[in-house]
Amino acid sequence: MTTLWKTVRDRRPTRSIGTLDDYAAALQQSLGYGGFSALGITQTQPGQAAEKAPGDFVGYAQMFATSPVIWACMVARQAVFSSPRFQWQRLNNGQPSETFGTGDLAPLERPWLGGTTQDLLSRMIMDVDLAGNSYWTRHGDEMVRLRPDWVDIVLERRMHPHGGHLGWKRYGYLYREPGCDPVFLWPEEVAHFAPTPDPLATFRGMSWLTPVIRETQNDNLMAAHKRRFMENAATPNLVVRLSREVSPESFAKFREKMDDNHRGVENAYKTLYLGGGADVSVVGKDFQQLDFSKVQGAGETRIAAAGGVPPIIVGLSEGLQAATYSNYGQARRRFADGTIHPLWQNAAGSLEHLVAPPQGLGAAVRLWYDANDVPFLREDRKDAAEIQGIQSRTIRALVDAGYTPESVQRAVQAEDWALLVHTGLFSVQLQKPGQRKPQGAAPAAPDDEPPTEEGA
Repeated sequence: MTTLWKTVRDRRPTRSIGTLDDYAAALQQSLGYGGFSALGITQTQPGQAAEKAPGDFVGYAQMFATSPVIWACMVARQAVFSSPRFQWQRLNNGQPSETFGTGDLAPLERPWLGGTTQDLLSRMIMDVDLAGNSYWTRHGDEMVRLRPDWVDIVLERRMHPHGGHLGWKRYGYLYREPGCDPVFLWPEEVAHFAPTPDPLATFRGMSWLTPVIRETQNDNLMAAHKRRFMENAATPNLVVRLSREVSPESFAKFREKMDDNHRGVENAYKTLYLGGGADVSVVGKDFQQLDFSKVQGAGETRIAAAGGVPPIIVGLSEGLQAATYSNYGQARRRFADGTIHPLWQNAAGSLEHLVAPPQGLGAAVRLWYDANDVPFLREDRKDAAEIQGIQSRTIRALVDAGYTPESVQRAVQAEDWALLVHTGLFSVQLQKPGQRKPQGAAPAAPDDEPPTEEGA
């Protein structure tokens, strides 16, 4: 416990980061000091017994609340990620097989009073998007969320049998909620979901928002530019020159009157009347001259790419330019296969040790997910009909070959041919092998032989 208490006592002052400007300053400082810390995240260094919780959670939450592009990407990820349900999956000789449910999954199906699996998964993916980590523990039958920026991963030196240190091993987790006593949890008591590893840490994950902070700043500046453009008459900048004979007092009155009559959206496109000696020229560029949509669209696409969300899925401008039903279908499959399914697999493996596996099944099982009822992943009706047709022909062929209908149905649904059970009967008639007709039995008449008068 020496390592634990050393970590509890070591309360060093940390940087307060609450705005994007703070992030930019932290980034510049980290680059200037060899990159040992980035964006306010203290990395594990020699002699340090914990991977500190990231201090950028609040700032990233502000980005989520203020950036429409990040909001759209995170909501799209959350909507699909929170749709499946958890099931047990049998492992037949190490091969994934059929899925089933038991009462042992109740903590994941009703994680807290009034909570659902969708609520649990929504919280998990939001924590991962904002902090790169999601921590959960069980208190009785209730799942308890540990806020990521209040969790430290306690580490311990790994000693090699031949002598020397061999990296770090995870000793446990320290939950330090402000104003409360710290709580130490063993690794088997915590489900740690960190799908994207931090390259400068051993166990902690990294948010996908980290590399797009600059793009987010640029997108916010674009929005501010549009707002200022509309506030200033929705026209390019104007330069008004007056003759040298105009006194400063007259110039101030002229400027005040012109601002009152021609500044703001409500005064846009009014006719400008000038007195003698005044000259107006246009400076700056409008949105079309700046190619504003392409500049902003490129930044939006880079943000969506970092989140693993195709632009067409969230309706970004560059994605909509190539929007067709075929392109949307391809983007949907890319989003599901390349982003969502790996997240589901990681989440199931992270939560598995918090629920008790069913006993007495005689086979290995693992916690898995069932995405059959996820609307986003449903194939087109034509494709689904073709798949069902192929499956029905497969079932018919296997039953005709002598396999039991029950085992055929299970094998086709689980895509596991090891579940097939043969009846011992062959051919279409399913006669027992080696069976002969009784002696003296008349042979069956050929189909093309005309019936006799007695049989007519």
